[in-house]
Amino acid sequence: MDFEYSPEALAMQQTLRRFVEREVLPANNEWHRLAESGTYPLVVIEPLKAKAKAAGLWNLFLPGLKPDEPGTRMSNLDYAPMAEIMGRIPWASEVFNCNAPDTGNIELLHLAANAEQRERWLKPLLAGEIRSAFAMTEPDVASSDATNIRTSIRREGDSYVINGRKWFITNAAHPNCRIAIVLGVTDERPDADPHRRHSMVLVPMDTPGLTVVRNIPIMHHHSPDGHCELVFRDVRVPASNLLGEEGQGFKLAQARLGPGRVHHCMRTIGQCELALELMCERALERRTFGKYLADFANVQDWIAQSRIEIDQARLLVLRAAWLMDKQGNAAARVDVSAIKVVAAQLQTRVVDRAMQVFGAMGLTPDVPLSYLWTWGRALRFIDGPDEVHLRTVARAELAKAKANRGSTAPYYRVS
Repeated sequence: MDFEYSPEALAMQQTLRRFVEREVLPANNEWHRLAESGTYPLVVIEPLKAKAKAAGLWNLFLPGLKPDEPGTRMSNLDYAPMAEIMGRIPWASEVFNCNAPDTGNIELLHLAANAEQRERWLKPLLAGEIRSAFAMTEPDVASSDATNIRTSIRREGDSYVINGRKWFITNAAHPNCRIAIVLGVTDERPDADPHRRHSMVLVPMDTPGLTVVRNIPIMHHHSPDGHCELVFRDVRVPASNLLGEEGQGFKLAQARLGPGRVHHCMRTIGQCELALELMCERALERRTFGKYLADFANVQDWIAQSRIEIDQARLLVLRAAWLMDKQGNAAARVDVSAIKVVAAQLQTRVVDRAMQVFGAMGLTPDVPLSYLWTWGRALRFIDGPDEVHLRTVARAELAKAKANRGSTAPYYRVS
């Protein structure tokens, strides 16, 4: 198990770090000004995308990148620190065409799209010309169990007709969002295999009957690209818009989530690093009761605990990325569940400490901490709630125990 980065990977990290510092960070205030005014900051992002592409910082997330596709192919292990660097500015990933949910959708299209679908949707996504959404979760069911998804995808002749309601659909408010990958039920028989009832279809966002009802705030802050509620009322698309085969929807959804969770976790670690840096600087500058905050033992404990926890989480995420590279996404399923729990809980702990050190300022938009805290809390649901991932880890441990039942007997003392 070797997490040492190659010279090429280290050079890419340095290139990305310089680009973020020189190009992205100076645009941060303007991005927020436009986003808060209700205008999606395309005028900020599009010029940066052109510069990133010219610098070779494009589609870095995709190990399966083909020679004729734009971008720089990186392994999951090499990409992980790149995601951490991007994560320090939450909107930065789009500059490099590495933003969710487009990354997962590109992976899905790589895996299952036919030639026509690749030409119409995959190519412009890889070029950063359009954005996409992944419409899975629903307000009326526990979507953490994807077998509960109820949206109907009914075959009628040469078409599929879609009816249902989705919510927390990221990117659906983006002005360049052109396509949604929709998960729904194609086999409505009561005795159907629950893992083969669902399918995915490609639905252009301008299809009649598809309505973006609202952009749902997350803990009172709005995301300009959206976490939207969508309604499908007799939305009709050609049967050729089926992604993969009927009944493969659950399988495709599971295949899509592994790499994306690594990306989420590494972006989280980047945000925790930023929070720790802010906390340390504030502690060195702020005085109370005649002492700098950095001189108080409890603040020193917060700083030390944050450093230890961030490094522990990073190592766990790198192990998951390494395992995906060596043995495939399926082999890392338990590790991915573990990092998802650790990273989301890490973010709320570290950012909460930083907010406490900042005092009232930590609650304001003057520093990014309150936003990062709310996003960390949201991550405990995004890509599955903690409880589902803990269940996955526990089941794996219990399965090992069943297979080795009795192996602990020699450790018991017998009088």
